[in-house]
Amino acid sequence: MIRTLKLYLRTVGVAGTIKALWGHLSNSTLLVSIQRSDVAHPLQLRVPSTDVPTYKHVFVRKEYRFEGKVAPMTIVDAGANTGLASIYFANRYPGARIIAIEPEQANFELLVKNVELYPNVIPVQAALWKNNDQIELVDPGLGDWGYMTRNRDDDSELSQEVRHSVQAMTIDRVMEQFELESIDLLKLNIEGAEREVFEYSEAWIDRVNAMVVKLHDRMKPGCESSFSQGSVGFDRQWVQAGSVCLSRANFLSEGATALRQS
Repeated sequence: MIRTLKLYLRTVGVAGTIKALWGHLSNSTLLVSIQRSDVAHPLQLRVPSTDVPTYKHVFVRKEYRFEGKVAPMTIVDAGANTGLASIYFANRYPGARIIAIEPEQANFELLVKNVELYPNVIPVQAALWKNNDQIELVDPGLGDWGYMTRNRDDDSELSQEVRHSVQAMTIDRVMEQFELESIDLLKLNIEGAEREVFEYSEAWIDRVNAMVVKLHDRMKPGCESSFSQGSVGFDRQWVQAGSVCLSRANFLSEGATALRQS
C-alpha cells in the first residue's frame, strides 16, 4: 500500500492521488491529465488503474529508449493499451509513422483520445494473431494491461470472462493495409498472443528491422519457443527492461536505461 501510494504521488501528484483514492473508495475510475516537458501534448491516465505503472515504465524508466544511427520511420505498436508507448515514440521520432494496435474497447477509446493531436499515430482496434478471423478478448484478472486473446472455439479457460469479440490481424495484413514495405520497429506486448504471431512469421519477418517483444510464457506456455523459432535472421539480441530486443546490423542498440540496468 505504501509503495503504491508513493508511485501515485510521484506519477500523478497530490491531486491525482486524491482522485485515485476517491476512485478506489467509490469503485470508479477517474481521468488525470499529465503534461511533460518532453511530450508535445497532455496525456490522460485512468486512476486507479494499471495506467500508472505503465506510465512509469514508458516515461520514467524509459524502457523503450533505444539508440541508433537512423531514426525508425515505420513503427508498429501492438498491445498499444492507452497509447503511452506510441506517444513516447511520436515525440522521440516525430518523422515516424506509427500504427497503434489495441484490441480492448475501453483501452482503445482512451488511446484514440490520447493520440488525437498526433497525426502520425494511427489507432487501430484489432488484435495481432496468426490469421484474420474474429477472435475473443478475455479477462484473466490482471487489470487493464493484461487482457488476452483466444480463438472463439477455445473452451480451455471457461472461467475467464469474455470481454468482447475483436478483429484479428496478421502482421502481413497490417503491412498490406497500411502499405508498409517494411517495419523499422515492431513493439509487441500482446499478453501471450506472440505464440500465435510467431508461428507463421515467414511472410513478414524478413521485412522487420528491429523488434522489442515482451514474452508471456508464464501466462501461455510456448511463447518463448514460438518466438525463438519465428524470429531468426537478426544480427543482435539483448534484453531491455524485461523485453527481448532484436536488430539487424546496428539499426538499433541498447538505450541508456538498458546499459544502466545491465
